[in-house]
Amino acid sequence: MVTGDDGAPGAAGWTRKGQATRDRIVAAAAKLMFEQGVAGTTTEDVRAAAGVSSSQLYHYFADKKALVRAVIGFTTEAVLDAQQPLLGRLDSLDALRAWRDLVVELQRQRGCQGGCPIGSLASELADGWPEARADLADGFERWEAEIRRGLRAMHDRGDLRPDTDPDHLAMATLAALQGGLLLTRTHRDTAPLEAALDATLDHIASFTN
Repeated sequence: MVTGDDGAPGAAGWTRKGQATRDRIVAAAAKLMFEQGVAGTTTEDVRAAAGVSSSQLYHYFADKKALVRAVIGFTTEAVLDAQQPLLGRLDSLDALRAWRDLVVELQRQRGCQGGCPIGSLASELADGWPEARADLADGFERWEAEIRRGLRAMHDRGDLRPDTDPDHLAMATLAALQGGLLLTRTHRDTAPLEAALDATLDHIASFTN
């Protein structure tokens, strides 16, 4: 077992201090890769940003690929957490509209820069790296599952017509969100995101009883 100053083991056998060091490395790598891309980020960049030695970095990550996969997991958690608690309660039109407002406001706060962090990683990694593509697909599935859970609750409660397919609507909602985020990033304007989400929520509303 890895030992450290605090002597207490954490996840994967690391001490709390060791886990904190690993988390710092991943957070630094995620920030750099979001700002300058995976290809544009070297392990030396990460080492300097995290304030660790090369031996520390390679203690936790065998190579850059291992670090990137950790970044995908970190980014997924960060994106989903930023939308909570609204994302976990999308079981009414009012809740969906409140979530829509939150997503738009998050983009305004970022100056419409960067788009979706998961989507940005996917655009760079999905085609040539099957393991990364699977990790990213899992991240999108977790996001879609939150939307799907709320729409299924509406359907089960009778708020949506019996012929409604909540799973299809959840997929469409996430697809509209991703397209809106890409255009918002390109135009530096939230109007495309607002239009995409508003059209999708109007479509969902058309299935209400």
